[in-house]
Amino acid sequence: MVLKKYRPLILSTAVIMTGCSFSSESLLPTLTGEDPAGPSTAPAQTVQAPAPRVAPTPVSRPAARPTPTPIVGTERSSQMAGGAAAASTFVSGKVSELRQELLRLQENVSKNNSDLQQLRSSSVQKAANYQRTVADVNSRLQVGTTPGNPILVKQFNTALALLNKISADISSMNKLTTQVTTDSTLAAFLSENTRAAFRLSGALDEDHAGLAMLEDEVNRTVVLVDRLLKELSEDIQRQTNFVAIERSNMNTLSASIKTGEIMGASLTNRALTAATSGVGATASRVLGSTLGRRPLVVVRFDRKDVAYDQAIYNAVSRTLESRPGATFTLVAVAPNTGGAAKIALNRNKARRNAENVLRSLQRMGLPIQRVAISERTGRATSTEVHLYLN
Repeated sequence: MVLKKYRPLILSTAVIMTGCSFSSESLLPTLTGEDPAGPSTAPAQTVQAPAPRVAPTPVSRPAARPTPTPIVGTERSSQMAGGAAAASTFVSGKVSELRQELLRLQENVSKNNSDLQQLRSSSVQKAANYQRTVADVNSRLQVGTTPGNPILVKQFNTALALLNKISADISSMNKLTTQVTTDSTLAAFLSENTRAAFRLSGALDEDHAGLAMLEDEVNRTVVLVDRLLKELSEDIQRQTNFVAIERSNMNTLSASIKTGEIMGASLTNRALTAATSGVGATASRVLGSTLGRRPLVVVRFDRKDVAYDQAIYNAVSRTLESRPGATFTLVAVAPNTGGAAKIALNRNKARRNAENVLRSLQRMGLPIQRVAISERTGRATSTEVHLYLN
């Protein structure tokens, strides 16, 4: 009951207290130093909801300009690594083309080098088999055997086939040399065009960096091509000399098998210098130089199948050891007994015997340019062939 009696009074008191509290808060000083009461004409609601404070912009600082749009291609090239900007300029496109050609060249060099190694391996194996076969024949001849031994003939044919295969490898090396020469031309083209690309305008820094790397790779490839070409040239020369010498040795070996006695190396190996001019002198001049001189060898054909190869070989080889450039003369001597017809018959027979001796010297490896043939009649019981040193 008491509460109900004083309720109006309590409500009025609360209203008065609320109004006093609002007025007090509105009169407090502000942080900006402005008049707490504000302008007299300002509405009351502006005090209740003040706007957020914005920092003033200095007058001396101009407004920031927008970032300019980069040129097309520059942004891409700055983000790409190495030669990734290959399609952005003409120079980078040129670098890409040259690199493709370089890769093709490097593949060719690798293949040609592999082919050369295979040819070398094949030639080494064939040469080893050839030398073993020839050594077996010479060993059998050294201890002595029958003339024309069929076992030695078979081994001789095997050795000759191996020598022909080595000669075929030389032909393959010549073909390979042609291919490497083509690669050398391409390498020179790439080297020249790479240097010329540095002088082209419109290139980026990345383009010149790629060109520098490309130039280094091209130079290394050029060195490899030149080295491969040099090795091929040396191998061909070495193998060619080997085959030429061994063919002469095979001729001598054939004569050895025919007689059943070992003779040795070809006379070509002992004849180190070229034949002198004038070997093919006239018969009268050669004849005049041999009169009254002692021959190196006298072969008398007084019976059938005279074995003269060993004596001829020994005499010529000893002479070439002391005089590598020596030349020789074969003189066919016919008996001067009997009538004119008999003498003519003997002269023809002596001439044929001298030609047979000349062919034997050729099989032994002595160049035919070093031997001259002449004929004469003399006091002899049978046809003879004399070998003289010029």
